[in-house]
Amino acid sequence: MNKNLTWTRLILAVISTSLEEVGLWAIWRWLLPEFGIILPVWVLITIMVAWAVFGTWLFIFTTWALKKQATAGLPSMVGTAGKASGALAPEGMVKIRGELWGATSEEGDIADGEKIIVTGEDGLKLMVRKKK
Repeated sequence: MNKNLTWTRLILAVISTSLEEVGLWAIWRWLLPEFGIILPVWVLITIMVAWAVFGTWLFIFTTWALKKQATAGLPSMVGTAGKASGALAPEGMVKIRGELWGATSEEGDIADGEKIIVTGEDGLKLMVRKKK
């Protein structure tokens, strides 16, 4: 995610949270007294602080989620590095981004634990070679 988008989201988050805080104050000041509900100022402040903390957490969480690269399928893995999870002779399993994938070695056998790089895909199997 690009920095301009993050800054834009931050500005919008600050503006929207500020408006929400004003709304909470307006409810406390005018709406609740109409129903005979009188809350002390410390209750309002506690609610406003909790709302601001929640908004901050939500911003951080969504920024983290948007920065994660989504896996769009096998072709998007070409060029990705990983390591052999068992011997590939020439077929076996590899671990890429914490996931196990079926793979076929393009250049002979690959020993368990050796670093590999994805060069292509064949159906639901990855084509790999030793990383140099």
